[in-house]
Amino acid sequence: MRRVWRFSSDATRRAQLLLLLQSHYFHGFSNPKTTPSLATALSHHRNLNSVPNACSDLIPLFTAKSCSSAKEDLINKASILKNELIRESSDSARVLSILDDNSDTLIQRHPDGSVLLRLMNQLNSNPSLALQVFSWRRKRSNVENPMDAYEYSKGIKAAGRSGNVDLAVKLFKEAAVKGIKTTSTYNALMGACMSNGLADNCQSLFCDLKRDPTCDPSIATYNILLSVFGRLMLVDHMEATFREIQKLTFTMNICTYNHMIAGYITAWMWDDMENVFQMLKRSPVEPNMKTYMLMLRGYANSGNLEKMEEIYSFITDRVDIKEISLIRCMICAYSRSSDADRLKKIELLLKFIPGKEYRPWLNVLLIKLYAKEDWLEKMENAINEAFEHGTSITTKGILRCIVATYYRYNAVEKLENFVRRAEISGWSICRSAYHCKLVMYGSQLPLMHNVLEEMEMVNLECTKKTLWIMYKAYMRNGQSSMVLKTLGQMFKHGYEVPLSAFPS
Repeated sequence: MRRVWRFSSDATRRAQLLLLLQSHYFHGFSNPKTTPSLATALSHHRNLNSVPNACSDLIPLFTAKSCSSAKEDLINKASILKNELIRESSDSARVLSILDDNSDTLIQRHPDGSVLLRLMNQLNSNPSLALQVFSWRRKRSNVENPMDAYEYSKGIKAAGRSGNVDLAVKLFKEAAVKGIKTTSTYNALMGACMSNGLADNCQSLFCDLKRDPTCDPSIATYNILLSVFGRLMLVDHMEATFREIQKLTFTMNICTYNHMIAGYITAWMWDDMENVFQMLKRSPVEPNMKTYMLMLRGYANSGNLEKMEEIYSFITDRVDIKEISLIRCMICAYSRSSDADRLKKIELLLKFIPGKEYRPWLNVLLIKLYAKEDWLEKMENAINEAFEHGTSITTKGILRCIVATYYRYNAVEKLENFVRRAEISGWSICRSAYHCKLVMYGSQLPLMHNVLEEMEMVNLECTKKTLWIMYKAYMRNGQSSMVLKTLGQMFKHGYEVPLSAFPS
């Protein structure tokens, strides 16, 4: 029952946000390609063939089912091993013991691959553990059970993702000496260089691959190049690589389009990003979840709220649960916009960000937003959160927004408390905060004088604006002697003197 109520709460929040977004956008996306059902296919096949052949035509169905079952069996075995290894990952001796106990299962090869390769695939998010598994396999390779190119590729990839490029190069050379240098090992090493920011090495490897008479670049090779150039904002190189792919008539996959879109997002080239997305929708390739998440980020960064909300309505369940960074991007987009309901939308999005996901820049952004919208309570809550996390604000513009909000609410005591805490926390307090206090204490001269003393304590001298505030306060309170004294300070510093001080 508890789970049901929790789910209902999340669903309610999503429904509220979707209502605000007015999300009837699904017409903008291409529908998944329809495939004929199994029954339809069999019916058509039976019409083409005689009845005696019908039984023989069913044999491939059972064979396919058997192959599928064997493949699932490999995946399940790898999954069980992965979970066990992750539980014991802190104990390297225990990890080796688990691998030894399952050595026959791991090394045995099947038509659909091996449990070892499936395990390495499943450990992509844990490269250090994947590297331990590969090292174990490497030590046990012999004439009867030699390592193949796929295993070396997985090891090179794991080394690269662990940040050990030297080991990745060593494994690549070792595979070459054994005569199993292939396109996959080249791609693995290029990927290792890419993930470690070695763009020149990656490009050099690509040139070596093109010169190698035993290997040819694949679409995966070119995809790696697209990713490298996109990350470095080398748009000309990225576009030249894309043109070469088209010239070589490679069959482009979803990774090709995604890397192009990501490159244009990095370079903030929104029109080109949109052009690639539309090109993808016209192609036989279907956009995947990563495509939509990239486009959501692109639309958010470009401030295109309409299309951002369209994409969000399409993948809301995934974004709300797993993609917190995209939630932050959407909040930034709303904060920069003039949307009438932006605060409501931001509040709903904030509910999906866990407390442990604190980001100082987002905290400061919310303080500024609440201050501009005169939402005092929310602004103070955000300020308190900044104090608790040790976040300090030094931007004068944001501090003036905070002070102006207190002034508009005539909350002088809250302003006093804020200034005091800000000074203790090392915030860069602007002169405007003290000027605001002077204005608000204009009818209480002793308190106004205390503010002047505070300014002296923090080495803030009286400016023209300070003297004008004091002059008007003394005039309202009939303090003629202090008025003259203030006028004298104005003359002394060469400031403009009010004409009302010398009536005709």
